[in-house]
Amino acid sequence: MIDTLKRLVEIPSPSGMTHEAVSYVERELTDLGVETSRLRKGALLAKFPGQSGPARLLTAHVDTLGAMVKEVLPSGRLRLTQVGGYAWTAIEGENCLVHREAGEAVDGTILVHQSSVHVYKDTNSAERTAANIEVRLDADVHTADDVRALGIEVGDFVSFDPRFKQTETGYIKSRHLDDKASVAILLDLARDLVKADLPHTVYYLISNYEEVGFGGNAGIPDEVDEYIAVDMGALGDGQHSDEYTVSICAKDSSGPYDLELRRQFTKLCRDHDIPFKVDIYPFYGSDASAAISAGYDVRHALIGPGIESSHSYERTHRTSLEATRALLYRYVLTAMGE
Repeated sequence: MIDTLKRLVEIPSPSGMTHEAVSYVERELTDLGVETSRLRKGALLAKFPGQSGPARLLTAHVDTLGAMVKEVLPSGRLRLTQVGGYAWTAIEGENCLVHREAGEAVDGTILVHQSSVHVYKDTNSAERTAANIEVRLDADVHTADDVRALGIEVGDFVSFDPRFKQTETGYIKSRHLDDKASVAILLDLARDLVKADLPHTVYYLISNYEEVGFGGNAGIPDEVDEYIAVDMGALGDGQHSDEYTVSICAKDSSGPYDLELRRQFTKLCRDHDIPFKVDIYPFYGSDASAAISAGYDVRHALIGPGIESSHSYERTHRTSLEATRALLYRYVLTAMGE
């Protein structure tokens, strides 16, 4: 599961540029004999047949935070526009790739314009905004014309170096654990689902526009009664979640999640000794809430591993991944209404 996670985070896939990452997931599932199909907007739907009755859907998103080239500056540097919501300070100093329309990506580094303390008096005090965060290209460029000669133009995607690291103490540090940690969990769970006698059909929706708000709001099969977003638990002051348990969301900025589903999850955790925390995320929305907003008549829930420093350089612990996987496994083996 962790090896899969490493491979996933190293595939650049900001929202809108997810074909390679979706194709990777598709190959992993088809190699297991799973039936898959693509939605028109590029998401992946997979089906694990069950005995009868209504179906369940588990969704995780393969798209990540990123950026696009907003402006090619006279200096040969680039200005950015954000893809997804994050603080500019979260990416300052990060290595990146600028994905040209033709040819291989070009390396660069994201810096504040006033980066040298030996030159700029306001290096520390300068506010980090779209106006002064720039990409310094690792190429011999000194003008906007030099940059365009490389084939870089406005609208090119920019992806961030994930810097994946697994420690001997079980921690996993990387960008894009949101939500590739959950995708890795679903891929590992699929190995059991293809052999299991499922009481209900299970669908996977690997969505590709979650970070911009509309990843999981289309392509849901009619027979789906329960829609489960598998996404990160947010950690910080006032939060109950941690990096060692599965986080079960009671409410986020979209409102409460289905109470009976939440109670089913907490009961499964108690019955099977799965460590869990129930939490509320004040500035959060999921693919499940997007589906509800789109008008789907489903019961919806949100669970996932606890992720420290979300939308920055993130961290979790392998026990949180294991707890999330264990809960999902128990859930799909339990008949609705039990």
